[in-house]
Amino acid sequence: MRNCSRIALSSDLIPVKLTAAELDSLRLARELLDNPGLIARLSNTLATPIDLGMDLLPDSARERILKIAEQSLMSALKTALWTLEDGTPLPSNRLHKAGSVISGALGGAFGLPALAIELPVSTSIMLRSIADIARSEGENLADEAVQIACLEVFALGGASKADDAAETGYFGVRSALARSVSEAARYAASVGTVRDSAPVLVKLISQIAARFSIPVSEKAAAQSVPVIGAAGGALINVLFMDHFQNAARGHFIVRRLERIHGVDRIREAWLALETLESDSGTQ
Repeated sequence: MRNCSRIALSSDLIPVKLTAAELDSLRLARELLDNPGLIARLSNTLATPIDLGMDLLPDSARERILKIAEQSLMSALKTALWTLEDGTPLPSNRLHKAGSVISGALGGAFGLPALAIELPVSTSIMLRSIADIARSEGENLADEAVQIACLEVFALGGASKADDAAETGYFGVRSALARSVSEAARYAASVGTVRDSAPVLVKLISQIAARFSIPVSEKAAAQSVPVIGAAGGALINVLFMDHFQNAARGHFIVRRLERIHGVDRIREAWLALETLESDSGTQ
């Protein structure tokens, strides 16, 4: 944990009057959303320099991965959210990770060529898990805006190279997507579904896929390493799933606090926490 006692003693500097539990939740959300990137976790866990595989990934493969990412998100959107009932039970993270092990073993055994088959499966499992986490944080899964917020999580796993410095953090990514998210949510509410291919939804998925394709490329590079194999592919998918489960939990903690205090106030509190932690790290 990051200097928890110092932050607790300085909580009077937070511009929003959060309870101690809410402040702890916001700090946890920041830790979950600021976790090391997927490529660092893969390299550390597998003791294999995945960066080299990324450097060797040809442009044609990157373009193919972007297309597969878009198709996987669209497929997941059509299939993953509709078997969860409303309510607030604890999310079934372990069950979803078990499903990702099976699809990951396929990817590890056959490498990059299997990505087009494996990624739609693992993405659907992840979206279901993300929705499960959203529900546990009090979200109503029948709300089309919540379903789109679930999809938004896939943009939080990797930054696009086209992003500027203001778009690389959590709130930066949300700001970059805000207009498309709002348009898609309004459209989905008007027709009562997010499962068709309306232009506003296609546009949003394309923007999310641009970011989602970054960790997907890292995953593909790791699975293309000859020594990885099926067992390594299963482990990669567990790490991949864990990466987005952490992002989902952080995202929906923030949304829960925003429902109580408002979006602008929670962003102010987030930035104040960031300043406090930065100051405490230099002392």
